[in-house]
Amino acid sequence: MVHPAVPAEPAAAPRWQAGGRAFAQIARFHPELTALRRELHAHPEIGFEEHQTARRIRAALEVCGVDDIHTGIAKTGLVALVRGRKTGSGRMVGLRADMDALPMAEQNDFAWKSARSGLMHGCGHDGHVAMLIGAARYLAQTRAFDGTVALIFQPGEEGHAGARAMIEDGLFERFPVDSVYAMHNWPALKPGWVGVNPGPMMAAADRITIEITGRGGHGAHPYMTVDPVLVAGHIITAVQSIVSRNVKAIDSAVISLCAMQAGDLGAMSVTPGTATLVGTVRTFSLAVQTLIERRLNELCSAVALGFGATATVRYERLYPATLNSPREARFAGDVAQSLVGSDHVVRDLEPSMGAEDFSFMLQAKPGAYLRIGQGAEDGTGCAFLHSNRYDFNDDILPLGAALHASIAEQAMPLDAPVEAPVSSTP
Repeated sequence: MVHPAVPAEPAAAPRWQAGGRAFAQIARFHPELTALRRELHAHPEIGFEEHQTARRIRAALEVCGVDDIHTGIAKTGLVALVRGRKTGSGRMVGLRADMDALPMAEQNDFAWKSARSGLMHGCGHDGHVAMLIGAARYLAQTRAFDGTVALIFQPGEEGHAGARAMIEDGLFERFPVDSVYAMHNWPALKPGWVGVNPGPMMAAADRITIEITGRGGHGAHPYMTVDPVLVAGHIITAVQSIVSRNVKAIDSAVISLCAMQAGDLGAMSVTPGTATLVGTVRTFSLAVQTLIERRLNELCSAVALGFGATATVRYERLYPATLNSPREARFAGDVAQSLVGSDHVVRDLEPSMGAEDFSFMLQAKPGAYLRIGQGAEDGTGCAFLHSNRYDFNDDILPLGAALHASIAEQAMPLDAPVEAPVSSTP
């Protein structure tokens, strides 16, 4: 199916096994998926610049024998279609993989490390692509379903809102899926485990910029100035009271002011006229998100006014919360259970305060976002996401591909009535 562009030893057989025909068949071409994954890792590209990645994905899909390949969606995105032995049900299921890398320098020393300075697959999107390619090959070979599978390869997840861009480019008008699913590797979860939650999986990610205006002057005569650095210090402290004193204890929220810019480091005796604070807000609830935005504006303005300065808050809602629809989350958990057993499926996985632009797809369509374990056997010792020492665990490629494929097969079973429920759990 694929040939590596970098030297790579084939992955060893997994120390654990999964059930089901899909896993057994996909495991046979595990070395090829590993070679593809490592090739992608060695040639990372950032959001909306994944031109070589898209060409490589298209070539692999052509070898897999999918029915149609649509390119150029949101610049570099692709959608491949695989039709089942029957299509009379009219069903369509979407399976999504993100494909962009991060602008960071890799510190690993294995043969397939990044060949591009300052770029790295530090979040495992190379593995996500390989898993979906594995599902494509299996589904095109077997076609044991009634309907159509839309394989969505999405650009620009890392801060570029590529999912929203694909939707705005007509993704769901051209490919009207009934539901959509995605999964992300999770170093904190053991290989062979799958986690899901029938609700929040990832938080909304918002950017806040606080502009403070005072009056600059000589540092030796502070009584003649309105010091924006002093105001910034009080705002930093005061903002930490919003979550603890305004948000209910049963709700979750984070406010982090992560950067400050004021004055000139070479001018030790000059009080600047302005200061800027930049940070992020993470929430799961729209009501909590709105509350925090309001309180930030009120508090920053009031604190600044108390010192004779002014402060304005620019609040940008970037990614909404990733919220699984309960029915599809239960169904995805059932599918995972059919592969790895009930004792290896976490159905109430703790949500993460990280963010994910698959949230835009879940706003448009019912679906579920899963986590697939990829950590060390004891759940520790694996570099976490966005670490410069991170690498995807090739051991989990067959399970991830089988989970994608099994979701499609079980959502669109052959010889099932059209009105049959999507989930086997009421």
